[in-house]
Amino acid sequence: MNKTIGMFAHVDAGKTTFAEQLLYHTNSIRRRGRVDHKDAYLDSHEIEKERGITVFADQAVMDYNGSAYFLIDTPGHVDFSPEMERAIQAMDAAVVIVSAVEGVQGHTETVWRLLERHRVPAFLFINKTDRTGADAERTLAEIRSELSAEACDFARFFSGPIDEETAAFLAERDEQLLSLYMEENFAAADWFAAIRRMVRERRLFPCMSGSALQDIGVTEFMALLDALTVTEYDEQAPFAGRVYKVRYDENGTRITFVKALGGTLRVREEVLCGSGDDRAEEKVTQIRFYSGSRFQQADAAAAGQLFAVTGLISASAGDGIGALTDKAGYEIVPTMISKVSFDPKLGAKDVLRYFRMLDAEDPSLRTEWDEQLQDIHIRVMGAIQLEVLQRVVKERFGLEVEFGSPDILYKETITAPAVGSAHFEPLGHYAEVHLRLEPGERGSGIVFHNECHPDQLTTNYQHLVRQHLFEKEHRGLLTGSPVTDLVVTLLKGRAHNKHTSGGDFREAAFRALRQGLEKTESVLLEPYYTFRIKVGIDQMGKVLSDLQQAHGRFDPPDTAGGKAVITGTAPVATMLNYGRELAAFTQGRGAIALAFAGYDRCHNAEEVIRRRGYNKDADPSSTSASIFCAKGQGYTVPWDEADRLMHV
Repeated sequence: MNKTIGMFAHVDAGKTTFAEQLLYHTNSIRRRGRVDHKDAYLDSHEIEKERGITVFADQAVMDYNGSAYFLIDTPGHVDFSPEMERAIQAMDAAVVIVSAVEGVQGHTETVWRLLERHRVPAFLFINKTDRTGADAERTLAEIRSELSAEACDFARFFSGPIDEETAAFLAERDEQLLSLYMEENFAAADWFAAIRRMVRERRLFPCMSGSALQDIGVTEFMALLDALTVTEYDEQAPFAGRVYKVRYDENGTRITFVKALGGTLRVREEVLCGSGDDRAEEKVTQIRFYSGSRFQQADAAAAGQLFAVTGLISASAGDGIGALTDKAGYEIVPTMISKVSFDPKLGAKDVLRYFRMLDAEDPSLRTEWDEQLQDIHIRVMGAIQLEVLQRVVKERFGLEVEFGSPDILYKETITAPAVGSAHFEPLGHYAEVHLRLEPGERGSGIVFHNECHPDQLTTNYQHLVRQHLFEKEHRGLLTGSPVTDLVVTLLKGRAHNKHTSGGDFREAAFRALRQGLEKTESVLLEPYYTFRIKVGIDQMGKVLSDLQQAHGRFDPPDTAGGKAVITGTAPVATMLNYGRELAAFTQGRGAIALAFAGYDRCHNAEEVIRRRGYNKDADPSSTSASIFCAKGQGYTVPWDEADRLMHV
């Protein structure tokens, strides 16, 4: 049986140490490494060794009790959360490590929410029970109150017949187990079958405790994980897989990491890959099974296995390949943007090419090229990510780059409908496009509809309009930030039998959208966090005051046991550094969990607009003017005079 298991935790909860123990006990490694000794098997990159944190989602293979386990060790630092979320797509079950000293921490809650969203069964291990201040029972109670009430202590499950307390806990949550409980039937086989089903359906979360460093409770936990994790994959079905990671090796070879969900893939086979309408057949030239930094080549990969291939050039993280056609969606998105600074002698095109490679590995970077300013911008989670990126670029490409201080990534939308029109007719070219713009739902991005009749504009040109509208981000009029939450409808258009080429509709579509923005009112949006803050009741007043000053909205606090829990939403811009402030005035006893909550109206829009100083009329990359032709020459018509000259 093939099983893919993911390891998750807040930074310093002991996740990598726990993974080392599993690999050692399954004879996958000969000796156990340690993070503080810089010799952990899965933290093989020099950056990971120096910082003592997991940065890249690396994998290992181990055999246990007749099953092949593919183990993924995910990053625990919030700056690398997108890498962690992409790995979730490949998992059959998750192991969440919680420190018995610190308890449930901010990143743990983020992990738990993502596992819930992607419906991944989860097991919990309460670690560091050997440390001063550790309290496993308190931590379990915290898990039940802050993660799930369905977390169950399985510490005594293997020591004999199921005990009365555990049986009662389980019977309350399942009718089949309730019947067994009432009949006083505690046969292990009967209970195991029902428990496996509950775990698979995420109605039960088994929990054990121990110390990964001291090797206490690890083998018992592995036995529990093996007994309760069951996978079913069909090797006879057509091949289907999900891409969860892309990397380039030291020779520049593109390596695509795939979880096989059905069927079998063989070397030299052609497989459909890519997304949407752009899927194409590409040939697999190698199949590799990675464990740490090493790999073994194979002739085939079967359902349930985690493997890598070479030869695919268009598949990106989240794409389905083969019979799987849908693309995975991701919840974690960067809320900041940073400028890449480099020596002009290097050549902007070469630097951009390298960052495009990094884009393939981490799609959340969303590398952008500003043609007007000749600048490269990337989207990031935080300063630690930028420090790691700087090192990666130096090591892999030999480039010295610097990054500007991360700035909030603002967006813009509209408040009322408008129709934008544009005509593009310099000598030898011709295209005209009419678009209706309407406000969309928050978080919807840009949605395209088509109401244009083929008699007016042929289908191939209609497709071109749609394609061009989605090929780049469009700048708003207030700050030049990306436009979002917009419903764009193609109403009509016109082409010329002789003079129209595809690029003409690119120009016309961009100008029509921009003219529509000119005709309506724009509003500035900023990213928001949802927060959950836990402090002592005596510190609650200060936190509430801080949240008001941060323009946050919060629910009435929940108080119990001398603690207060405050939940709500606040702008990212005002909460970026609040974790450090909270730790300072609570002497480290306060806890905060932040999660991206989407975009909403900017709390200080006028200040941001003034600070950005964007001049919409001086941006050559975004123009709302039309170009008409008379007497063999093209001439420009401003957006507010163009409608009366349109040909449609």
